[in-house]
Amino acid sequence: MAMNQMKTYGEGTLIPTLKGHFYTDPTIFESEMKNIFMKSWFCVGFANEAAQPGQYFTAKIGNENVIIIRGKDNVLRAFINACKHRGSLLCTQEKGKVGKVMQCPYHAWNYSLDGKLASVPHTTGCSQDMVHDEAFHLTPVHLTEWHGMVWISLADDPLPVEKQLDEQIMNRFGNLTTFSRYGIQDLKVARRIEYDVKANWKLIIENFMECYHCTLIHPELTATLPGFRGGKGTQNAIGSGAKFGDNIEAFSLTGKGGRSMLKGLQPEDDRTYFGITVLPQVFINLVPDHVIIHRMIPIAEDRTMLVCDWLFDPEEMEKPDFDPSDAVELFHRVNTQDFDAAEWCQTNMGSRAYQNGGVFVPIEHHIANFHTYICNELGMKHE
Repeated sequence: MAMNQMKTYGEGTLIPTLKGHFYTDPTIFESEMKNIFMKSWFCVGFANEAAQPGQYFTAKIGNENVIIIRGKDNVLRAFINACKHRGSLLCTQEKGKVGKVMQCPYHAWNYSLDGKLASVPHTTGCSQDMVHDEAFHLTPVHLTEWHGMVWISLADDPLPVEKQLDEQIMNRFGNLTTFSRYGIQDLKVARRIEYDVKANWKLIIENFMECYHCTLIHPELTATLPGFRGGKGTQNAIGSGAKFGDNIEAFSLTGKGGRSMLKGLQPEDDRTYFGITVLPQVFINLVPDHVIIHRMIPIAEDRTMLVCDWLFDPEEMEKPDFDPSDAVELFHRVNTQDFDAAEWCQTNMGSRAYQNGGVFVPIEHHIANFHTYICNELGMKHE
């Protein structure tokens, strides 16, 4: 089953989840890294984080460290962050800016911004043809920009980005226009919070895909989106969003407004929340005046890093009284509550009481499609 295909199940049925070892077995985790994260398009940040020539940031997928850098020709490129001399990191900081070249901090091999070896010091007697030998150029990584987000793929021949990403948006909205109206490519990160979650990445995806837990652990969220109190979210309903409560003006802790709607939105987008899971590792939350994007970075079978960005219109950010704290605090609390729950579950994934897994009740049935996707990608049977 492709990730955009949805299977339906009988209303009154209980569907088995994955067995406990899927969340604790390092062999399964390694297979997921190889067959999912190393083959798929993987979101690493935003194009405007490297807006000027020489600006770069780095990202890690499994055991690969990748540089994303803007060239002199204004093209954004990605390379494995490894000098071809002795394997040292080239860019040792998470982000920065270089001049005409990237210089290895170990032996000063210099690479141009397009990844070609530019010069090598102290090589008297050595053929200078080596500078032009492609074997000594940086190893390129596939990169694409999608709605302002930077996605890279370590696959030799990755899927067309439309096949992986656009199809998931179509499956959520029934069109591409609704999502495009939010103009994510024109927004900037106003706040970033990183979370180190001691849980398997799949538990976090599963949590985000359902709202069965919302009434119990998300009092602030359900006060803002009262429709979530019934335990049924909107992610599995094509084109459906959740309306704000009657007295809620904005998606913030206090519910107070003050910021303008994003420029491309229509009246029907006002006071509405949309949540989207973009497999394999992104959550996108759309509200009228900002966008919240989570990026998951699996570290181990029992550990996941989450990077959460709050994006706003740059014109709003330039106003003297701009303060995103109220908006940030609402979803920061939701994040903390969700990640605590994921850690509660991870604690028992290796228990004999959970070795055969659990069940999905009817309002969680759509998560079974995620489990089918996992098993198909790993070439395993979901019993």
